Amino acid sequence: MSEAETAGERRQGGCLCGAVRYETAWPPLLTGVCHCRHCQKQAGTAFSVLVAVPFAALERTGELTTYEDGSEAGRPVLRKFCGTCGSPVFSETPDGMAQGMIFIKAGTLDNPDELEPTVHFWTTSKQNWVTLPEGAALLEKQ
Repeated sequence: MSEAETAGERRQGGCLCGAVRYETAWPPLLTGVCHCRHCQKQAGTAFSVLVAVPFAALERTGELTTYEDGSEAGRPVLRKFCGTCGSPVFSETPDGMAQGMIFIKAGTLDNPDELEPTVHFWTTSKQNWVTLPEGAALLEKQ
């Protein structure tokens, strides 16, 4: 267990209508931005900001609907969203789950202001009007 988990530091979040709520250990394992076309379509914008947290440290209430997608690399992505308001809340990947982590859609956090993404994935699919920050790790794919 990490120092934050033993210290009891937690963050909460949920969907737009409030039917789905969650609480998780903090700080995140990773904060990144995915520019793949699948995330662009799911988010309805240029990218998706994701926060990786330990799956075992996530507590959730409410019902989620799952859409099984395939990533641009051809691996499955389970996109979990509120069936009432449509808010995307979590993404699960086999690689992430094998490492014990789940991805929270950062916009669903009650307070996303403190986030600082450090890595950008699938920059080959980045919209040309998006400027990438200096100092961030840039991965052309995943």
